Amino acid sequence: MNKTLLFGAALLAPLMLGLAPVHAQGYPTRNITMIVSFPAGGPSDIVARIMADGMTRHLGQQVVIENVGGAGGTIGATRAAEAKPDGYTLFASSMGTIIAAPTFYPNLKYDSIKDFVPIGMSANAPAAVSIRKDIPVKDLKEFIAWAKQKGVDVKQAHGGVGGTSHMACLLFNQVAGIKPTLVAYRGMGPGMNDLMGGHIDVACEQAVVMSAAIQGDKVKGIVVAGDKRLAAIPNIPSAKEAGVPSFNLNIWSGIYAPKGTPKEIINKLADVLNKTLDEPATATKLGNLGGTVPPKAERGPDHLRKTVASDIPRWAPILKAAAEASKSN
Repeated sequence: MNKTLLFGAALLAPLMLGLAPVHAQGYPTRNITMIVSFPAGGPSDIVARIMADGMTRHLGQQVVIENVGGAGGTIGATRAAEAKPDGYTLFASSMGTIIAAPTFYPNLKYDSIKDFVPIGMSANAPAAVSIRKDIPVKDLKEFIAWAKQKGVDVKQAHGGVGGTSHMACLLFNQVAGIKPTLVAYRGMGPGMNDLMGGHIDVACEQAVVMSAAIQGDKVKGIVVAGDKRLAAIPNIPSAKEAGVPSFNLNIWSGIYAPKGTPKEIINKLADVLNKTLDEPATATKLGNLGGTVPPKAERGPDHLRKTVASDIPRWAPILKAAAEASKSN
């Protein structure tokens, strides 16, 4: 090789090495958009705003929520996947949009594993079931009997096919042996409004969005998925207590960036998310709504990546079976 070229390369090498992390060192220099693929007021939105608030303080730049609802969260997810991978567009994902949507939308414009870079989980919350206040039942057993009698006349809200509320509804209907008419909304914010207004009979969703309405006596909570009651709504029995132990669905939320986002930026965002999760105020806010902060062993990009890789094949047959069962009368 020409000596002049060798000398130039020798001079450039340390400069190039020095440039590699520059975009991360100066990041962020402006506002960051965090896409939520459901309307305001739903569980994804509530959790995202808690995370955005903490991350804003630690980053020194505003993290701004953009709600892009529709099609079970897949419209917002597609926009996030197609965004410029520069760290200025993030995606506050729901378990449903990442895990369930591939089962129900075979022609998705994004791949849950290939098109996003995980930053980390942001919250956990069990599913819960609520009914309108004036249904003449006092517990889950009586509601199931009432729903079986009413059949397809029972209207059940969910936040869009493939969303977490859709997952919860399908599983609940399967274990309860009921076949209501499912009514899709652009998100569970509007769905809960109709439940509180008496226009819908029953809804299934994360406790994060159910608990405030239950606490305010605007709807009647009848069961929380899993083995334990929640401190936020202590009068609502767990599925195990209520006699439907197979209604066991813990719903996680996570934060992603588009594929191609530099690793140094991902690492910085993961660190900032972790600091937000460590704040006592974050645990208090989530706890008051029936959610929990992910334990340290369940944080960071690697854990979220592994969770998604295992959850998609695990849930696909369950959701397909539940969907088929809901169609047969």
